Amino acid sequence: MSKTTKTNKTASKSKSSATTSKTAKPTQSQKTAKAAKPLKAAAKTPQAAKPGDAQVIALKTPSASYEIAIGRGLLATLYPRLQKLTGGKPFRTFLVTSPKIWELWADKVRASFPEAQSPTVLFLPAGEKHKRMAAVESLAEQLAEAGADRDALLLAFGGGVIGDITGFLAAIYMRGVPYVQLPTTLLAQVDSSVGGKTGVNLKAGKNLVGSFHHPRAVLADIDTLATLAPEELRAGLQESIKAGIIRDPKLFEYLEQNRDLVLSGDATALAEVVAASVRVKAEVVEQDELESGLRMILNFGHTLGHAIEAATGYKQLLHGEAVAWGSIAALYLALARKTITDSQFTCMATVIEAYGPLPKFKAKAKALVALTASDKKTRSGKRAFVLPTGIGSTEIAYDVTDTELHEAAKAMLDRMKAL
Repeated sequence: MSKTTKTNKTASKSKSSATTSKTAKPTQSQKTAKAAKPLKAAAKTPQAAKPGDAQVIALKTPSASYEIAIGRGLLATLYPRLQKLTGGKPFRTFLVTSPKIWELWADKVRASFPEAQSPTVLFLPAGEKHKRMAAVESLAEQLAEAGADRDALLLAFGGGVIGDITGFLAAIYMRGVPYVQLPTTLLAQVDSSVGGKTGVNLKAGKNLVGSFHHPRAVLADIDTLATLAPEELRAGLQESIKAGIIRDPKLFEYLEQNRDLVLSGDATALAEVVAASVRVKAEVVEQDELESGLRMILNFGHTLGHAIEAATGYKQLLHGEAVAWGSIAALYLALARKTITDSQFTCMATVIEAYGPLPKFKAKAKALVALTASDKKTRSGKRAFVLPTGIGSTEIAYDVTDTELHEAAKAMLDRMKAL
């Protein structure tokens, strides 16, 4: 019997959800793109039809309380929202972004600010390879030169890398200043902008230097997703598929049945997916703020996913693409341990691949296993591995051997070659 920690709400409920999905057959979305039914959780809030309207999700932990607003046209309301957030007190804004993102959205952001209050813009090069301490030091020097004090308000305007770096900068500059997340990629909107994890990479692995520092608010403007390249949209959706697999069968079913609509970039469908994904993360973070147990389930697919990124030099695959392959490896491990059935494996793997195509890469299973040694979920020298026990439930296994992981990685690589 493996040493595991169950993380599902109720095992019987989760098993029922997995049994009734009947997903060994082709997905409905592969047959036809019908109009999507709103997710039940999202139906409580009217659709964001007008600019500035938003679905709002509250997140409360022992150390922080803030709201995540999701909707269209939110950038146009940015300054009034910041005024409300600061209670009318004077503040200076410092916006961290990439040149490409600023070129696309500068006019929209500036238009929401009075001319005299326009934010100071600090630029970061795009890409995971720049997520290092050197970037944090450079930004901190720029803040100091600009006279930023503890009343400074940082704005993280971009994808996950910009959000992680800006959050870490906010955590350590002047021993802590507030910041707001303005995610512009789907991956950042559904995952990295929420929950307070910040940090940078080392040569030894991803996110090994960082802190928990929650934003004062998150504003996810769905309109910014319209500028994403198709592969970036698909990569972000892998994090939503993950949320469905670990916690929300209804979200998984929605993604399964509405693939074509979601991939078309339909704003209403994307708002539904973002809101449902954020609810999953907010619920988990509220119960386990500092990742001592339950929050580890949010890393489903990430153990080998991070290893894949490292093995390919952070150049070949987007983060979501690496997580997708890591998720398939985790499914093979779960299948070998009999925590899921053959039909559940087929269902989950089919949906992951349906939101591809997933790029191929070259790596050896042995090398991938070795790269998991520095995984930050390791506790007392034991690797924590998130395994599904159905669609919407998981367990955390602490006794996964290198041999088991090698076999799962090899099965994933063989599957990739066969595609």
